[in-house]
Amino acid sequence: MQKTIIINAHVISPDVDIENAAIVLEGTKIKSVGKKAPAAKPGDTVVDVKGQYVMPGFIDVHTHGSLTFDFCDPDPQSVFKLAEAKLAEGVTTVLPTTLTVSHEELLVAAKNAKAYSDAGMPYAKVPAIHLEGPFINIKCCGAQNPKYVRKPDIKEVKEIAKVFPVKLISYAVEAEGGDKFAKDCIKMGVVPSCGHTGAKFADLKKAYKYGLRHMTHFCNQMTPLHHREIGMVGAGFLVEDLNTEVICDKIHLCPDMLNLIFTRRSLVHIQMITDSLRCSHCKDGYAFEMGGLKVLLKNGEARLVEGGNLAGSTLWMGMGLKNVHDVTGLPLKDLVRTTAWNQAIELGWGDTLGKVEKGYTADLVVINPRSWKPSAVFVDGEQKI
Repeated sequence: MQKTIIINAHVISPDVDIENAAIVLEGTKIKSVGKKAPAAKPGDTVVDVKGQYVMPGFIDVHTHGSLTFDFCDPDPQSVFKLAEAKLAEGVTTVLPTTLTVSHEELLVAAKNAKAYSDAGMPYAKVPAIHLEGPFINIKCCGAQNPKYVRKPDIKEVKEIAKVFPVKLISYAVEAEGGDKFAKDCIKMGVVPSCGHTGAKFADLKKAYKYGLRHMTHFCNQMTPLHHREIGMVGAGFLVEDLNTEVICDKIHLCPDMLNLIFTRRSLVHIQMITDSLRCSHCKDGYAFEMGGLKVLLKNGEARLVEGGNLAGSTLWMGMGLKNVHDVTGLPLKDLVRTTAWNQAIELGWGDTLGKVEKGYTADLVVINPRSWKPSAVFVDGEQKI
C-alpha cells in the first residue's frame, strides 16, 4: 500500500496546532500524526513541507465557476475546469452551485456533474451539487435572473437528483409552501437553506420547525436587522444553531461585520464559502454573462453592469481564512473548522473529512504562510499538486 510521510509540518486542524509534526498517509487515510517521523522504507514517499501549514482540505459548498467557465454552462468541461481551479485553491471537496435558470439547464448541469464523476473526478471531489434557486424571492435576486424564479417544487428537485445527487438547496422560506418544503428536502437527504429571501423572522421560525438549519451567504440578499423586525440577519445572530455561510473577501461583508460574526457567533455554526464566479482566476476587465445578466470584473469585484449589484466573488478559501484571522486575531486552530469540518458535519461526512487526524481521509492542503496560497494538495492520499 502506498505510504507518504509528510515531515516538518505545522499542523493546523480543529483544536490542534502542532509545529514540526510528521503525518503518515497510508492509502487514502491518515495513519498517524505526531512529533516524530517514522523511518522511511524503500518505496515510501517523503514530502518535506519546510514548516508550512498543513490543514484539512477545504470544502467549498457554494461556488459557481472559474477560469471563464460556469457550472450552468452546457459545456461538460465546465465542471472539470471548476474542479481543477478549486484544487489549485486547496479545495478537495466542492459542491458546484447552480444559478436561477430554466429546469432544462439545471438538468444539463447535473448531467455534466455526473460526467465528471464518471471520469473518476481527476481534480477536486464532486459528491453532489448545490441548487441556488430557482425558488428565490424575485425582489431579492441580487445577480440571479428574475426571469427564471419559480415557486418551491420538490418534484423538480427530485428530477434533478435522479441525474446527480443534490445535497444543498438555497431558497426563500417565505415563498408559498416554503416552510414544509424544508421538511421535504430533509426527507430526500438535502440540506435546505434560506437565501435570496425577504423573510421575516416569523417565516424563518416556521421553516426552522420543519428542520431548516442553514443560511446562504449570510447578510447578502436577505432581510437586514431592524429594531422592530430582526429579519434574517437578526435570526442569524439569535438562533445559534443556524449554519451560516460567510463570504470572507472583505467586500461582500466589511471587516467589522466579519469581526462581529466570527467573535459573536459560535464557530461551530459558521461555514466559509467563496461564492466564486467564472471570473475567478481571471484579470480585471473580464466581462461575462451570468444567467443572462451582464457582469464586469473591476477592481477585483464582480458586479452587474446594470444596477451594480455584487454578483459573487473571486475569493480563494485560504485568503478568506487569512482575512478572518487578520480581522479577529482568533487562533487558526479555532477558525480552521469553518473551512471544512463544519461543512463535513452538516453534510454527513464529519467522521471522515475535515480534520488532520488518524483515521480521517487524507484530504490535505499545504498552505504557504507568506502567500496563503497552496503549495501542495492531497486528495485521498494522492498528491495532486
